[in-house]
Amino acid sequence: MNSRQPLPVVVLTGFLGSGKTTVLNHLLANRGGTRIGVVVNDFGSIEIDAMSVAGQVGDSMVSLGGGCLCCAVDGSELDAYLEKLAAPVHRIDVIVIEASGLAEPQEMVKMLMANENPAIRYGGMVQVVDAAEFDATRARHPETDRHLAVADLVVLNKTDRVDAAERIRIEGALGTLCGPGIPVVGADHGRIDPELLFDRRPWTETRGQLSFEDLLAEAAHQADEADGTDPADGADGAGHDHDHGRERCGHVHAAYESIEFVSEQALHPRRFLDFLDRRPAGLYRIKGFVHFGVPGHEERYEVHAVGRFLRFAPGPWGRGEARLTQLVLIGSGTDGPALLRELEACREPAPRQVPPESMWGVLRYVDRPADTSAED
Repeated sequence: MNSRQPLPVVVLTGFLGSGKTTVLNHLLANRGGTRIGVVVNDFGSIEIDAMSVAGQVGDSMVSLGGGCLCCAVDGSELDAYLEKLAAPVHRIDVIVIEASGLAEPQEMVKMLMANENPAIRYGGMVQVVDAAEFDATRARHPETDRHLAVADLVVLNKTDRVDAAERIRIEGALGTLCGPGIPVVGADHGRIDPELLFDRRPWTETRGQLSFEDLLAEAAHQADEADGTDPADGADGAGHDHDHGRERCGHVHAAYESIEFVSEQALHPRRFLDFLDRRPAGLYRIKGFVHFGVPGHEERYEVHAVGRFLRFAPGPWGRGEARLTQLVLIGSGTDGPALLRELEACREPAPRQVPPESMWGVLRYVDRPADTSAED
């Protein structure tokens, strides 16, 4: 039986020129050891030269030694490529789809939600908006408003090209165009923290074939030598600055706050759903595991939220694993102590006495309830 968790599939959308490819390049360059499968509708400039060195280039695929795959596809090929990317041999951790600038993202979301491949799951839709061309884009593409209405997270890109008053005006407009509570993350040159979308695994050097991380480290090393920077500054014993991408992007992670919550007591499902429903727009991401302990629902529930997108995935506890709730909340401008107090209020000292129907709200956000009838 395959014990791998389904791979999250994040849809990255935005009209031509908004900076989708720039955002994607930044995610690839700052992903640590996370293996990203990338599907691109209109083949963009996603570090193709570096990928070509690292792996093998076919008619429509670039296969990286470090585990990234980049596929140029149309909608009819999407299922086949997702199945290929999800194959265990590639050891992919997350898939990012860069939709065509003229695509209808909600149709792609529907395809993913209806996809019956148990190896993948929908992971949210991110809409990239060009701050400098906001009004012009809406005039040229009236469907912009419709796309914003279904986004789970909005990246307001190119904020360095507008003044403070204009940015406030655009953010106000986005507040009316997006769904209630949809967070808007400001960025310049597409630089957002990858932790908002996926977990970064530890960066490890490879032996033999060059990985994408190796190429980035080598390029950073050469850039430092060219501008006179000492490449040993902040580097490890191998002479590579593994956080170089973060340094060069102006400590983008410093704009976000991370809050951790751990509870040995179970959480009441209804009170926890109430907390999620009223989470503030500045709370961009929630991840972790929840212990409800309600009769018939004693599994460990993985929770994943990007913007307003929310998903639960039940799964077994590990042998000897403590029944704990462990959550990480990532946001900006949020009241950390207040969020922790709200989570504390979700504790339930007697979960065995909680009626099973209290789980109905949680189960609405489970993609596919586990069917173990066919398991050995």
